[in-house]
Amino acid sequence: MGVAQGLPLTGARVRVRAPAQSPPRTLAKEPVTRMSRPDDPSDEDLLRRYARGDGAAARLLLDRRAPPVFRLARRLLRDEAEAEDVTQEAMVRLWQIAPQWQPGTAQVSTWLYRVAFNLATDRLRRRRGLALDSVEEPLSTAPAVVDGMIAADRVRALDDALASLPERQRAAVVLRHIEGLANPEIATVMGIGVEAVESLTARGKRRLAAILSGQREELGFER
Repeated sequence: MGVAQGLPLTGARVRVRAPAQSPPRTLAKEPVTRMSRPDDPSDEDLLRRYARGDGAAARLLLDRRAPPVFRLARRLLRDEAEAEDVTQEAMVRLWQIAPQWQPGTAQVSTWLYRVAFNLATDRLRRRRGLALDSVEEPLSTAPAVVDGMIAADRVRALDDALASLPERQRAAVVLRHIEGLANPEIATVMGIGVEAVESLTARGKRRLAAILSGQREELGFER
């Protein structure tokens, strides 16, 4: 089965392989969530159609599943370029196994999260330190600008707090409270038991609360 030219993901530089007949298209950085309809094809249906050579089905599946994989990888790695690489590799692996996919063995989304989690974990293990972004925001007293800076500061504060968590706690918290996965699905993604997931998320939430509790005023929660 042929693979196509690169596809920009989430407005960034990701190159994700899709069938040659699929035209390139830019995805939104944070795509608008659309309520699924009863007649929407399932992920498995789209994957089976791709395995039969349907490039449009691959594009639909890519649009649906690549952005959350990218968000997970970005939260774990705190590096957009590396997150793009992980997303690309996860999607390429999905295209490669499409002809052998066994219905009912796993959800496509869970399979992708697990691959991305493992790829990100491997990259974290190879790292020798993490460079922190120290670029200062321009100062302005305009209310709209100040509000925007506060919102951005909150996102950065959450990212920094997440980065301080142990790797497995961070992954569990991101999957549960940011991506919205249920504990059994997280257990499958991380290759651990449900009780271990519950313990990781509980400890991670307590640590996040402790880290962020002293920043409420500076982040604009008590103005």
